Amino acid sequence: MTTNITRTELQAALGGAKAPILIEALPARYYVDAHLPGAINIPHDAIDETVKQILPDLSAPIVVYCANGPCKNSGIARMALTKLGYLDVRDYHEGKQDWRDADLPLLGQGVLEQTA
Repeated sequence: MTTNITRTELQAALGGAKAPILIEALPARYYVDAHLPGAINIPHDAIDETVKQILPDLSAPIVVYCANGPCKNSGIARMALTKLGYLDVRDYHEGKQDWRDADLPLLGQGVLEQTA
């Protein structure tokens, strides 16, 4: 299986019957500012054995993302999850900037301030 997922593939997957768990791999302040709808926040440097309490199903589809293509957090998070035994982890490498550039919705305080 390829380790990357495109925006188009992610959109289709999120609308499907077995939607992936979406993880933003950036520090909490960036998640609070703006994140993809339905995403949870697990920073790349906080992924350890305790993640299994949050995500006990090692076979569940997971998509990690960070700020943009140059950002390495999502790749680090994908590798960490894979080492912990997760079987279906993909990286939305282009990340939040690609989502924003496509005029897709983001949630968070920064988004609310922009629309107020």
